[in-house]
Amino acid sequence: TMMIILGITTGTMITISSHHWLTAWIGLEMNMLAILPVISKPKTLRSTEATTKYFLTQAIASALMLLASTMNAWQTGNWDVSQLNNKYTTTIMTTSLAMKMGASPTHFWLPEVLQGSSLYTALLISTWQKVAPITLMYTISNNTPPTILMTIGILSIIVGGLGGINQTQLRKMLAYSSINNIGWTITMMAISPNIAMMNIATYIIMTTPMFLTMTMMSTKTLQDISMTWTTSPTATYTIALLMLSTSGLPPFTGFAPKLLMLNELVTQKLMTVATLLAILSLISLLFYLRVAYLIMMLTSPTTSTSSTKWRHQHNMPQLMTILTPTALMSILMTPAIPY
Repeated sequence: TMMIILGITTGTMITISSHHWLTAWIGLEMNMLAILPVISKPKTLRSTEATTKYFLTQAIASALMLLASTMNAWQTGNWDVSQLNNKYTTTIMTTSLAMKMGASPTHFWLPEVLQGSSLYTALLISTWQKVAPITLMYTISNNTPPTILMTIGILSIIVGGLGGINQTQLRKMLAYSSINNIGWTITMMAISPNIAMMNIATYIIMTTPMFLTMTMMSTKTLQDISMTWTTSPTATYTIALLMLSTSGLPPFTGFAPKLLMLNELVTQKLMTVATLLAILSLISLLFYLRVAYLIMMLTSPTTSTSSTKWRHQHNMPQLMTILTPTALMSILMTPAIPY
């Protein structure tokens, strides 16, 4: 276990701190090889399938990344991460990093892999595994054509919104939520990379307590979540509020990055893109509201004469007690954010 944790953390750290494309690639490979046993641990057919899908997509993305960096070194004689100047190499590199993050149009692996993983593993893939590729994208954002970034971003927002609407499995729903959020991040990477990084940091802060609460309650489907109010009302309402926060509904924390992003788009005279993103955010809001409605306003059918079941004492992780208020009420700090 210690070796795996060390591999996952060290791989990401190497990628974040490297200035050479080969060391960045080695870090990503270390990270990928360390997480494969974590995904395949449950020893079920679904987890084996998820591991295979994850390995194949990440391997293809790594090959594309190596191709782009080699082409760049061949043409310019430079392996520096920030010196990716050729438009073809930047396009290949952006596609590779989008594939590693699970952005559209190379998003197909993400819902399947999350569905085949445990909730803790799904949390790891949704948050920590995105840090390294996003950092690399941030580093090359000055040289990347904005059209490509915005196309990938808007496609991801559409796919993430429409894909999540018909889901009954919470892990798949959160996978599409992740695709949607990555879309916002990549769109902003073309205009203001700092706000894009703030958006992904906010997303990680909001998603972590949501997954931890679901793990504590052992909820994996909408049917499970409709019954959790009988055992732990507090945790149930926490999930609902966190979902509303992730959707970007004011006055929760999730609204702050969306407000800053739309403000920046309007400042840059990109009114059409700003309007489009605002309309598309309503699609994802629909499936979050559906879950919140199911949790808060509907009483699930029950054969029991008592309104509540026996309640077990749930030990809430300390991390959750810190992150949940942050994920719900940090909007007050928005004016102090230097961007």
